[in-house]
Amino acid sequence: MNIYHHIDDFKPVKKAVVTIGTFDGVHLGHRKIITRIKELAGMCGGESVILTFFPHPRMILHPEDDSIKLINTISEKAELLGQLGVDHLIITPFSRDFSNQTAEDYIRDVLVNKIGTKKIVIGYDHRFGKDRRGGLDDLLHLSPVYGFEVIEIPEQDINDVAVSSTRIREALLTADIDLANTFLGYPFFITGKVIRGDQIGRQIGYPTANIHIEEKYKLIPADGIFAVKVNHDGQDYTGMAYIGSRPTINGMTRNIEVNLFNFDKEIYNETVRMSFYHYVRGDIKFNGLDELKAQIARDKEEVLRLMAGI
Repeated sequence: MNIYHHIDDFKPVKKAVVTIGTFDGVHLGHRKIITRIKELAGMCGGESVILTFFPHPRMILHPEDDSIKLINTISEKAELLGQLGVDHLIITPFSRDFSNQTAEDYIRDVLVNKIGTKKIVIGYDHRFGKDRRGGLDDLLHLSPVYGFEVIEIPEQDINDVAVSSTRIREALLTADIDLANTFLGYPFFITGKVIRGDQIGRQIGYPTANIHIEEKYKLIPADGIFAVKVNHDGQDYTGMAYIGSRPTINGMTRNIEVNLFNFDKEIYNETVRMSFYHYVRGDIKFNGLDELKAQIARDKEEVLRLMAGI
């Protein structure tokens, strides 16, 4: 897959079959749309193109609102889309100037002149242009003028996409990892750098790797213990992850830590991927480190049970 980080870097292609969206999660609903553009491109001898935007429009139009949390970082999203066999991914910066284009300017200048759109697969509720006034009706009206075909995604499919995107976020924020993974079609994951902690885990016999995620907009699941796999240098290691503020030692900040089984390498400053498979329990304040250690031993047994065969 070819990746372009600005619309101006893209050269129009022959018979571009295009879809536009945020595609947060690249979940099963999105995959139906992506399969459709690939099928259409194959039928007409064209190339599949996804147009997405970063930063997320809400980050630009409502900078005071830092509540937006996304299932994927932009690099994670690009990787997932690449795995689906899309020909081209355009990640163009979203700006106020971009949002102030009229619907016709957007269709003519972006979709037609810069991408070369011959078919566009779009939902009935997709909005674009100044004040989000543009939509499916504008595309249908201008399609004969600019020589492209509009393929509407059925309302039911759009509702499925919207519901699953929302439900994935809600599921992760309530630690319903099983439901989130069902909608995603893959285990939810985070990507971050291993940083030094205060070595409490090492003191009680369960050394942990502390994971720092640079992207503030990345959604982190609810606090608790999780059964996970961590990929390091192409190899997966089973472990138990902890998300929380460590109330037993009166912690002040929210941490992401993982204890890996059968792993004794030093990986400080290395980037790892942690995939979530099951929720084990919530965060609890214990009466001292001995009580915490005993519970962690039970947690490990439960994780091993849950991950048997995975």
